[in-house]
Amino acid sequence: MYQATTLPNGVRLLTEHIPGVRSAALGFFVGAGSRHETALENGAAHFIEHMSFKGTHRRSAGDLAREMDAIGGQVNAYTTKESTCFYARCLDSHLDRAADLLCDMLFASRFDQGDVELERGVILEEIGMYEDTPEDLCAERLAAAVYKGSPLARPILGRQSTLESMTGESLLDWQRRHYTGSAMVVSLAGSFTQQQADALAQRLSQIPAGDAPKAKPGKYQPAVTARKKAIEQNHLLLAFPALPYTHPDRYALLLLNSILGGGVSSRLFQELREKRGLCYTTYSYVADHADTGLLGVYTALSPELEGEALDAACALLRELAEHGPTQEELERAREQVKASVLMGLESIQARMSHLGTSQLLYGSVLEQDDILDAYDAVTVPQLRQMAEQIFDFSQLSLSAVGRVPPAEEYAQLLSPMTLPS
Repeated sequence: MYQATTLPNGVRLLTEHIPGVRSAALGFFVGAGSRHETALENGAAHFIEHMSFKGTHRRSAGDLAREMDAIGGQVNAYTTKESTCFYARCLDSHLDRAADLLCDMLFASRFDQGDVELERGVILEEIGMYEDTPEDLCAERLAAAVYKGSPLARPILGRQSTLESMTGESLLDWQRRHYTGSAMVVSLAGSFTQQQADALAQRLSQIPAGDAPKAKPGKYQPAVTARKKAIEQNHLLLAFPALPYTHPDRYALLLLNSILGGGVSSRLFQELREKRGLCYTTYSYVADHADTGLLGVYTALSPELEGEALDAACALLRELAEHGPTQEELERAREQVKASVLMGLESIQARMSHLGTSQLLYGSVLEQDDILDAYDAVTVPQLRQMAEQIFDFSQLSLSAVGRVPPAEEYAQLLSPMTLPS
């Protein structure tokens, strides 16, 4: 059972002692991601994540690296559109050291201008890696098109034009404005003493108070985008507007997604790969945010096969919207997602991450039994209604990367599909 405490400065601390283990996982979850940036600040949240590893007032970058290895565990970070997370996992005997390391990185980084110049080059190379991954590029271009005009349209890594203008001083200013007490959730799970939890709370109480940053709303709008790239396959991503991650019907949506493209027994895999042999990879996914979301259908295949694949995928989606899934499909999907929940929460790091992300995104921790009960409550009629709602072809979007025609040709190709059947 976890314990939750809100400190006077607004920091929320969640701890869960797990018996029978010798390790601990500690995470700092900050409600400040790329969607909290202005257009000119695009990439700042991710840049700050990188700079936290480049040295503090007490430790050089080399010192940080050596201490990370010395605790025999893992120290890392990641940035999303909604938040930034810094975390560590180590033996319980090294927990105090890991906590000191993370606090130093988050709240005492130097942001030296020389380090900023060096790390800017690293991030530009990271952007180049993204450009060389057509699957990721396809998804990024889709978000840029359907969320045009909002921060959700901008890439997490930023762009060269915005990164070039960032300085150590501007990054530190962004961090000070966004890394406030009310924006932060800290979670600790595994083996630890009450004395260690109290010491952590004492450290966290020194974080400046302040309101959590506000983000400009995002809204889905149908769009078609195509990017020519000299690669063997065309990467295609269809999308429809879906639900925010706080929506009460999200469990039905996740089950629908599992039935559609969540595994080898899914309708997409069986139709496009097993029955027609059109592709090697196909799947669906849900990308949700605080105020909006989308459901995507992805595949990669030879250019000459994409017409048949699009026709088959759209026919499959219409069938699912009109008739819904079967009871057998629902039961199979339900067991899939329940197993994923249960097995996914068995590790120390997963428990820590679940505590932190639940509290940050939902405002409370989603208990394991409540999640399972929510999945058990979903019925076939609910899924049919959800499919009818989601697969509204007037809201169909497409992102294509590869040896592709102009976006206008895809728009013409999709036009008949958007008409009522």
